[in-house]
Amino acid sequence: MSKNSHKQQGLIVKALSGFYYVKPDDANCGETLQCRARGIFKKRGLTPLVGDRVVYSVTENGEGTVEELLPRTSELVRPPVANVDLAVLVFSVSEPVLNLQLLDKFLLHIEYADIPAVLCLSKQDLQDGGDTEEIAEAISSVHRIYGDLGYDVYGTSSSQGEGIQQLQERLRGHVAVFAGQSGVGKSSLLNAIVPGLSLATNAISNKLGRGKHTTRHVELIDIGGGYVADTPGFSQLDFEELGIEDLGYGFVEIRELSSDCKFRGCTHSHEPGCAIIAALERGEIEQSRYEHYRLFLAELNEKKRRY
Repeated sequence: MSKNSHKQQGLIVKALSGFYYVKPDDANCGETLQCRARGIFKKRGLTPLVGDRVVYSVTENGEGTVEELLPRTSELVRPPVANVDLAVLVFSVSEPVLNLQLLDKFLLHIEYADIPAVLCLSKQDLQDGGDTEEIAEAISSVHRIYGDLGYDVYGTSSSQGEGIQQLQERLRGHVAVFAGQSGVGKSSLLNAIVPGLSLATNAISNKLGRGKHTTRHVELIDIGGGYVADTPGFSQLDFEELGIEDLGYGFVEIRELSSDCKFRGCTHSHEPGCAIIAALERGEIEQSRYEHYRLFLAELNEKKRRY
């Protein structure tokens, strides 16, 4: 160890092939440093993740060693990112068509991970090409359903720069993750937020025959005052780790009302004295949301039967 190998703190912004790229907290320490992790982590069954705050030291050869992981506030398994404190669910209003069932599935997983979520409706500039009335209706239904549940909804157009500044303001001070189905314009959106970033977008990737996902590894992108995890996506959403209570927890309106149900462990599907069914009948819960809950419940039960 050299004399200057004193310990410093930083943030893992990228992990690739056994190396961790740490951005020092102290701006005077220069750019991102390529580090290896100490063997002790493996022994303890710990893996440093992108988003981890760490203590590291600089070795003689100018590389670094991750010495210690600082406590995490959150941890996502897929994609593997630590300390995310905001999820931006990006859904396009056309091409691909807005899919509320998928949106509810994403929200369910984000709520279960206890990460605050905002919704972003992208590709608003493509409205001219599609059925504008249908698209306008889809946009207003998202504002009505999800706005009422307390989610912020942002409308953006990457090509026209609409709504980009408002979204960037919302991201300030956060480590955010962008999630959404393939082809909704997540990379275009990040390129619009950080001019000069030029992330590969799907159009290019398809020409190269690389298939759907344009993002290969998890990386934190500095957006000036905040970070966004550009990730290989949440496309593998399944319910293996969720129990039936967790499913209810992932729907805000069900979570808030379920304590009023007559029976503990109520599945909100057929039980007498169910507060959710009563609220649905009074028109206080959105029909589509309840239908998606029932659908996910059936999927969960089917999985449990199979294993």
